[in-house]
Amino acid sequence: MGRPLSTEPTVELTDDQIEHFRTEGYLAIPSITTADDVAELREIYDRLFDRRMGRELGLQFDLAGLDDDDSDAVLPQILEPQRFAPELNGSLLLVNATAISRQLFGSEATCSFFHAINKPPRIGPETPWHQDASYWPPQLDYRSVSIWVPLQEATLENGCMQFVPRSHRSEEVLPHRSLNNDDRIHANELRPEMMDHVRGAVACPLPPGGATFHGGFTLHYTGPNRSDEPRRAIILSASAPPTRRAVPRSLPWMDAKVTQRAQRVEAAKERGAGTF
Repeated sequence: MGRPLSTEPTVELTDDQIEHFRTEGYLAIPSITTADDVAELREIYDRLFDRRMGRELGLQFDLAGLDDDDSDAVLPQILEPQRFAPELNGSLLLVNATAISRQLFGSEATCSFFHAINKPPRIGPETPWHQDASYWPPQLDYRSVSIWVPLQEATLENGCMQFVPRSHRSEEVLPHRSLNNDDRIHANELRPEMMDHVRGAVACPLPPGGATFHGGFTLHYTGPNRSDEPRRAIILSASAPPTRRAVPRSLPWMDAKVTQRAQRVEAAKERGAGTF
């Protein structure tokens, strides 16, 4: 697929863009890769979701539903899609995202595909307001950035990214709960009494192959997909090595979860299949 990883990057951030990211906690750019690369990524993406790749390992699951085998997923997600499509590692997108990760974090930074989320047409629900750090292992501190890339136009109608500027500054995890206060659901949402933190949100519509960047403490959201086409997004993670915390964070909403996905993860471990 595409160009080999030895290819020189074709996109880098400007000093002004880096300053905007550090100050505001998010950044949107109109292009991180080419139309040809997007077309190849989209073909791979559709194949992985059509085949429900990774489900038995717990790497494919319904982010916003109960994840029953007999039910259609309302917000299907695949973690580590490159495990099922190694050709993703030859994409120009990864070349450019890796170069950007080193701009942000230095030469030790790494970048890889993290997950893919598909909002089905008309029924794909919102991804509620949350911080990515609400999911993180509580014993570690991460310096990481999520790079969100739509594989078609991302609009308010189909669920483009939205951010609360400067919500990252405290570097603390706000209280969350499982979506709809249902511990059987994987997704987290900001607790209702914390919604006063959601002020001055900025929507970031993008063309195919554009990108947004945000850190783990930045509040963000995507609306439901009200369009007639799937909203395809592939997300990369750029990071510096994590450090161990002297005192682990308290994340009671994660301790309380009892999901179908977790059961499949444990079953895969027992089979020696390996998992996320």
